[in-house]
Amino acid sequence: MSDAIDHRAIIAGLTAEQRAELTGRRNGPGLLRLAVHGGAIAGLGALIFAGVPYWPLLLLPQGILIVFLFTLLHECVHETAFGTPWLNRASAATAGFLVMVPATWFRYFHFAHHRHTHDPDNDPELMSPKPETVWQYVKYLSGIPLWIGMAKTILLNGARPSDEPYVPEKGRRKVHDEARLTLALYGGLVGVSIALGTDVLLWIWVVPALLGQPFLRAYLLAEHARCPHVANMLENTRTTFTTAIVRFVAWNMPYHAEHHAYPAVPFHRLPQFHEVVREHLRTTERGYGRFHRRFIEGLR
Repeated sequence: MSDAIDHRAIIAGLTAEQRAELTGRRNGPGLLRLAVHGGAIAGLGALIFAGVPYWPLLLLPQGILIVFLFTLLHECVHETAFGTPWLNRASAATAGFLVMVPATWFRYFHFAHHRHTHDPDNDPELMSPKPETVWQYVKYLSGIPLWIGMAKTILLNGARPSDEPYVPEKGRRKVHDEARLTLALYGGLVGVSIALGTDVLLWIWVVPALLGQPFLRAYLLAEHARCPHVANMLENTRTTFTTAIVRFVAWNMPYHAEHHAYPAVPFHRLPQFHEVVREHLRTTERGYGRFHRRFIEGLR
């Protein structure tokens, strides 16, 4: 590994042709992945709704697929999932609604994370400290703090214009309106379910999402936990080498150092960009199981 080259030097060294190829946005790869990912959710949901034999066993895979729509939301707020802007906006809004992370709010939160990646004083992701003890680790993986935190965020932003430091003045009304609409839609779905006397949404969406959240928590923890607090994106962010299935469901975000090094690269070009930077990656891991074994060993 090189000690001299950081992500800025690598980007500066790319030719105009290389940049154009790496950052070219297209609809095809995103629509194909969305069709498979969304189709799997719809298919499993239909089987659960139909009450096929052993249908409770389908709740966990359904939940994993649902919560990993967060990675689609992530790509869409960068406007790199699709080449057409409205497809990014519509997909971000839908995915954000399904995983309880409003898209406009998340865009401001996430862009602040990119500007101040792993900076203890400014990265909003570090407002909730990473686990330091076994109990904190268990709580983190449960997803309970996440659900409670997001519920509070949406309620507070719905009650008054956002005052979070990463939301600019011009965006506060947008976040406020989005939160109010989100709450109205959630409330409407609950009301319709009660009026119709059906628990279908509970079993095809809510319970699966609760069951699947620990898998998303485990995946996200590997992105930056215990990375150095430095400016080099190839060092303060971890790339995790994993299976093709995980890369597919996570929209190639296991190539996370690559994404932070050059956020304009769409998900379907990250494997190509990985080949450019791989000898300069400073923080990597061979699989999520190995990451968590090592992480647990370091807990108090």
